[in-house]
Amino acid sequence: MTTHPLRIGSGAGYAGDRWEPALELIEKGEIDFICFECLAERTIAREALSRRNRQSEGYNPLLAERIRSVLPAARKHGVRIISNMGAANPEAAAEAVVEIARAAGLAGTKVAALLGDDVLNWVLAHPEEHFLETGEPIESVHSDIVSANAYLGADAIGQAIETGAHVIVTGRVADPSLFLAPVLATYRWSENDPRLGQGTVMGHLLECAGQITGGYFADPGKKDVPEPWALGFPFADVWEDGRVRIGKVAGSGGRIDRMTCTEQLLYEMHDPAAYVTPDCVLDVTELEFKEVGPDLVEVIGARAKPRPDKLKVSVGYLEGFIGEGQISYAGINAVARARLADEIVRRRLELRGYKYDDLRVELIGLETLHGPEGEKGKRPEPYEVRLRVAGRTRDRRAAEVVGQEVETLLTNGPAGGAADFKTVREILRVQSVLIPRSEVRARVKVFEA
Repeated sequence: MTTHPLRIGSGAGYAGDRWEPALELIEKGEIDFICFECLAERTIAREALSRRNRQSEGYNPLLAERIRSVLPAARKHGVRIISNMGAANPEAAAEAVVEIARAAGLAGTKVAALLGDDVLNWVLAHPEEHFLETGEPIESVHSDIVSANAYLGADAIGQAIETGAHVIVTGRVADPSLFLAPVLATYRWSENDPRLGQGTVMGHLLECAGQITGGYFADPGKKDVPEPWALGFPFADVWEDGRVRIGKVAGSGGRIDRMTCTEQLLYEMHDPAAYVTPDCVLDVTELEFKEVGPDLVEVIGARAKPRPDKLKVSVGYLEGFIGEGQISYAGINAVARARLADEIVRRRLELRGYKYDDLRVELIGLETLHGPEGEKGKRPEPYEVRLRVAGRTRDRRAAEVVGQEVETLLTNGPAGGAADFKTVREILRVQSVLIPRSEVRARVKVFEA
């Protein structure tokens, strides 16, 4: 049994994240792997649309810029990169990484694309299956489906690691699995190993990068975070026996302690006794965080139950359009003028004969988060307010009219309207179904500069 831990860095927590903290980890963190978690349900569905329009696209739009920034340092320091930036087109993403390596003079750079998460054909062939969120059958949206991607696990990513690739790009994989994969590949834990609980919770803690180092945690005067403008991203030390410690580069901004770790632990965890991943069913009900040094926390007591027989599939389908318009009012009586503008827009849409599945009007800064203000005077009246009108419809023209009517308030509405804005966007809804694990076949394709 080895005494030296495997060190895994978190290079990103979402599709548009910073990459300077990742470079800091590579150059100063003495890490073995760095994982960039850049994919969500909506982003993979969005990239599936991009690929449908152009076959060479479909991966993270920031992949090229991010890889250019970190690849030379990663090769220099012997750090291997794993990322789900492949999104809906891992093969094209791998080819893009190879071209970047060539341009940087990094001959011999080996890139592996993990394929097999695209299960669109299976979903289309099983219209009788029901969505987990609504209970509706797939056939109710069959003709509108644009993507279906199964959540692959650490074992699938391990196939790509085994190729010796310097960079591994995947499509849809479970977020914790990105970080767990190098642990399994290094220590050869089996699929039912009890240590999987510790490895999976490590991945869950690292998956959102700056959230665990104080980024989303910060609340001035209540939960202060040092130098958040220079926020460091976390790394995890994982030993073969399952011990896990979470830390960050010395001197980087942010903080890591029991409080930041606890907040991240609870993030998106619907059932602490049964958090389902492709690798295990995680139980954190007896988990403890122990501060063992400055910005260094040990994770104790995560448990693993056997992995599920079925994998979650994220299904993206088109559901019409949202038309939106915004305009601001300021000064004395701003709220009353915004309310009049609201009435004008509603009546104009009725007069023109447009109907909407859902029409929402709200005053940003007063009721967007907490709903209508209710009794007059219950909340302080702001000196400035922004009206937002949004309509959901299957008719693109009806969606366009929402913003147009808000725009006409500049000359036809209440006094003082300014800074108008309008947009129309296609609605891409995402729901989930389950697929038998045996129906998903991961495979790897290797490229070399």
